[in-house]
Amino acid sequence: MPLYSYQCTKCEKEFELLVSSSEVPVCPACGSDKLDQLISRVAPEGKSKAFAKNMRARAGREGHLSNFSRSERGGR
Repeated sequence: MPLYSYQCTKCEKEFELLVSSSEVPVCPACGSDKLDQLISRVAPEGKSKAFAKNMRARAGREGHLSNFSRSERGGR
C-alpha cells in the first residue's frame, strides 16, 4: 500500500496514511473525508543516510541483526 500525505480541509491537520485503492481516507483528527492530497516530501539524502546508520547501530545494540549482512554481523 502506498503512503500518501494529506491535509484536511475541515481542521487543516496534515498527516500521512497508508491507503489501498479501495479505501476512502479520512482525517484521523476530525473524521472528515474532505482531504487535499499533498505532494510527498522526500528526506534529504544526507539526513536519511545518517538516520539509517543510527537505526542500524541501535538495532545492533539491541540484538536485532536479521537485516544485516553476514560481514556486518561480525560472524554471529
